[in-house]
Formats: sequence, structure tokens, C-alpha cells
Amino acid sequence: MRPNPLTGRDLAAALAVVVVWGVNFVVMKFALRDFTPFQLGTARYVFAVLPLVLFIRPPNIAWKWLVFYGLFQGVGQFGILFMALKVGMTAALASVLLQTQVFFTALFGFVLLRERASRPLQAGMVLAALGLSCFALNYITPGSGVASATTLAGFVLTLGAASMWAMSNIVARHVQQSGVPYSPLAFVVWSGIFAILPFAALSYVFDPEAVRWQWTGARASSWLAVAYLGWVATLLGYSLWTGLLKRHPANRVAPFSLGVPVVGLATGMLVLGEAITPWQWAGIALLVAALVCVMLGGLLKPR
Repeated sequence: MRPNPLTGRDLAAALAVVVVWGVNFVVMKFALRDFTPFQLGTARYVFAVLPLVLFIRPPNIAWKWLVFYGLFQGVGQFGILFMALKVGMTAALASVLLQTQVFFTALFGFVLLRERASRPLQAGMVLAALGLSCFALNYITPGSGVASATTLAGFVLTLGAASMWAMSNIVARHVQQSGVPYSPLAFVVWSGIFAILPFAALSYVFDPEAVRWQWTGARASSWLAVAYLGWVATLLGYSLWTGLLKRHPANRVAPFSLGVPVVGLATGMLVLGEAITPWQWAGIALLVAALVCVMLGGLLKPR
């Protein structure tokens, strides 16, 4: 049987996800003006959980998977990403570097699940390694003042965030392999509960006392940014994306994610005036080529 074709509604949903997730990085920058990374993580998941947790039943899966997903995808991915954006990473480059989660997922899948890497994936990982080398060379021989917009710490932390996203993908695979039907929206909402308390605890322990309560004086625009991150980027974005994956094969849906770094780059440069060095452009080109190789490589196999 031939797979169902993508309808106009499906294409609209995919485009909405690309725009929502691409703009997401600039919105994070705005929110970090008035929130520390840990405060922003707490607020994001409070908005993502409330009020839906009062109306949606928990998914019929083992609680440990909700805990692991909340810790890896919430505290791990976004906590580290918020720190990266704070200490030295542009929204534009973060949108590209975070896509290395594809390759971290493959690496963790091989180590933890004994999954073999396909030829396109192997080629993509080589291209990705070359791309990351270009980003690293940017800090060795920057050659331009705009390199100061990012730091080596921000670069390393963004890759750490991508690796945490990959670990959350491994958790999601375990849940899917269990064969138990569940609501993706319920999974996102209830796993978010387990990100709130760790974020709040990290804020209490590591945020200086002078800024511990600065969120109470946050501007209305920063609160709107938090609402966007919690309700639009998290709930709407993940719900639309998982809906597409339930109706169509992953290899037909995944290529749309290539649009996320394009939107992220454009909004970072246009809205925030972020600049990109030649080394970074080279790294971006290689990473995008790697993603294209992985996501479209399977479609080019001879039949």
C-alpha cells in the first residue's frame, strides 16, 4: 500500500512547526533579559503544564519514562541551552547547532540500543564532524570582531543541549517500543511536571541572591516570551509534530525540520542583528549538508 499523501492541512502544520521552532530561539533571547536560565526553565514548564495538567489524564506508561523525559528534554536540553544563550551563543547559531541532536541520537542509539548506522547516516556524521571543526576553528583563528558574539563555553554548552535532546529521543523510542498507546500531548504535559522542581531547585542553589527574585519585576514582553515558549513552542509545536509523525512515515516528515535552522538564522540576523563569521558559515553549510544527507539519503537508494 502506498503511504497517504501529505494534505494541505499537513503541509500547513509542518510549516507552522518550522516557523514556531525557528522563531523560538529569538524568543529565548528576549526572555533571558529578565530571567536567569534556571528561572526561565521553571517558568517555561509551569506554563507548559498549567492548566492542561488539570484536565488531561496521565498517559498509560511507566512513570519512570515521564521522569527521564522531563529531566533530559526539560532540565537537560533547555536548561543547558538557556545557559549557552546567556554566556555566549547567538540565537541564529543555536538554531543550527542544536540540530546535531540527529547525530548524537545515532551515537546513543548505537551504544544503548545497538542500532546500526545507515550509509547516509555515516556520511552525514562525517560531514557534521567537519562542520563542528569549522565552528571550533572560529575560536582559534576568529579573524573578525563578530566572533565575540559567541564564546567557546556557549558553543560547548549548545552541543551539550543537543546531546540531552538526543537522550530524550532515546527515552521516547523506549516508550514507543513498549507498544502501549498514549497521547503525545499528555506525555509532553505530564513529563513537564518533572522539570519544574529541578529547575526551581537549581535556581535557588546557583542563582545569586541579588537576582533570585528579579523575575517578579520582569517586563510584560518577557512574560509574553515565556508564554510563547510554554504554550506555543512546547505544547502546540510538539503536538503538531507528533500528529504528523502518527499520520505519515518519519522519512516524509523529518525533512521539514531542515527549515528550522533557516528560520532561526533569518530571525536571529534580522531581529537581533546577529552576525556570522566565515568559519561559522562554513560550519553551517557542512551541518546542513549533513542533515540533508541523513534525511534525504534514504530516498535516493535504488529500488
